[in-house]
Amino acid sequence: MHGPAVSGWLLMALCATAGAYCLLRTRGETGQGRRTARAEALMGFGMAAMAVPAAVVPPPAWGWAVYAALFGAACLRALWFARRDAHHLHHLVGSAAMVYMALTMAPGGGAAHGGHAGHGAVAAGGVPLLTGLLLAYFAVYVLRSGARLIPVAAAAGGGSAADGWGARPELALACRLTMGMAMFAMLLSL
Repeated sequence: MHGPAVSGWLLMALCATAGAYCLLRTRGETGQGRRTARAEALMGFGMAAMAVPAAVVPPPAWGWAVYAALFGAACLRALWFARRDAHHLHHLVGSAAMVYMALTMAPGGGAAHGGHAGHGAVAAGGVPLLTGLLLAYFAVYVLRSGARLIPVAAAAGGGSAADGWGARPELALACRLTMGMAMFAMLLSL
């Protein structure tokens, strides 16, 4: 990710915290809920790793290929599980966005040579069409997730201490909202 080091570290911490919470949720879930929490944990930790400021900790040249392969496999997994649960379509889009960012930020990719030159069709303002579509998707996702969070937080009433952290639906929604905003920020920085 490109940009100031402080914002990169903050984004990294936010994504790592969201990934850790999703990993914690896997302990309290079973079946489909556990698969969803694992996919969200992978996304959170992957986004955290990609958000580390390159000026401070330069990634190895082969690191971007590893990200692309890892999230390419996550795309296939999300596609497979999307047959039963439509939420995995969001995981598919998120994983595809991670592959796109990894390929764009790789040495020899568009970001390494002055922007997005050579990355497909360019919209009127100079932003590649795919980046613009992903930005629009995540903007709508964030707004929709935020709107869904308000009624859940009001209806949940805080939950009981016996429920534990993993059984709090408002925290799972807040985690998804956080990762959606982080994805939007990472796409903006391409």
